[in-house]
Amino acid sequence: MTRKYKLAVLPGDGIGREVTPQAVRVLEAAEETISGLRLEKHEFECGGEYYLTAGREWSKEAETFVKNEADAVLLGAVGAVRADGESVRLPDGNLAGYGIAIGLRMDLDLYANVRPVKLYQGVPTPLADKDPRHIDMVIVRENTEGLYAPIRGSFSRGGSKEMAVDVRIITRKGSERVVKFSFEQSMIRNGAPADGVRRVTCVDKSNLLAGCQLFREVFNQVAEQFPQVQRDYSYVDAWTQWCVRKPEYYDLVVAPNEFGDIITDLGAAIQGGLGVAPAGNIGDKHGVFEPVHGSAPKHYGKNDANPVASILASSMMLDWLGSRRRDRSCLEGARIIRESVAKVLKDGRTRTYDLCLGPWASVKPSSTDYVGARIADTVKKIGSQG
Repeated sequence: MTRKYKLAVLPGDGIGREVTPQAVRVLEAAEETISGLRLEKHEFECGGEYYLTAGREWSKEAETFVKNEADAVLLGAVGAVRADGESVRLPDGNLAGYGIAIGLRMDLDLYANVRPVKLYQGVPTPLADKDPRHIDMVIVRENTEGLYAPIRGSFSRGGSKEMAVDVRIITRKGSERVVKFSFEQSMIRNGAPADGVRRVTCVDKSNLLAGCQLFREVFNQVAEQFPQVQRDYSYVDAWTQWCVRKPEYYDLVVAPNEFGDIITDLGAAIQGGLGVAPAGNIGDKHGVFEPVHGSAPKHYGKNDANPVASILASSMMLDWLGSRRRDRSCLEGARIIRESVAKVLKDGRTRTYDLCLGPWASVKPSSTDYVGARIADTVKKIGSQG
């Protein structure tokens, strides 16, 4: 019996409202061409702009659906600005939309932030002597604790803030599950580009920090369960230079929350920028998928934002659903979307302004809508070929 998946679609703010519809368009193209792929999409307003009108970040209906009914979530971006240019914030000082973008990670226990770092042919990289043969890794970041755990505060005296404290927490449970996830992901990949070796690199600062020492201890214990995978180590500061010098050495990289947050943006840079960088926030029961870029209010309404990251996030979502449900139609949809993105980028004639660099500097930038339409058409063509 064909399964129908309930998807929550949350465009959010700014360019999230422009790139998310293109991801949906591509998903619908995949539905048209792949037998057995059925997606029931439920779209909800959310984020800063919604907060300005409704006084809350999203409706109760949206929150209930996302947390209790949705099989997966496709998120755009959150973060809005007021007419005076100031960011829309909640009474506690967080950006309006925090409860969605960050809160869901805690509420749904999405402990693994998964960031593929893959350079596609036709995409410029700032690394002069590297090409798509060299850049294909996955960075997995612990997503629920570390320095970003909500244990923080400040002390004011006489109207002046004198001290601020952020507490970093690393637990055995949090470390063990994200490390195990990383080794499992390495087992289904083809290994590092340089040598084909399945390898998981632990990136930490265990020469100084007690939390990282626990993280590495757990890493070594989990690694014993995966003798087929090579274990590797790097301090976070050293890893940043090795990533630039020899990205082809890396297969899977796992790191605590705050270090993972930093190194994934370095990864995005070498794969061509935030416009082509998708992410998944994954737990044992739930998954939220999104482009890694923000809402970019200054670009909103120009129809020039790159939708590729959002489209690739939708492919990640289908991959996750397909693997979790053992559903070949979802896995096929994910594959065809990735192939279609690769084909359009390789062709070189269809690209948004951020990719019109280097050998493609003379290409006239395409609109957000046009890039989405081209990829959707390519999905249909590849899908019709069986």
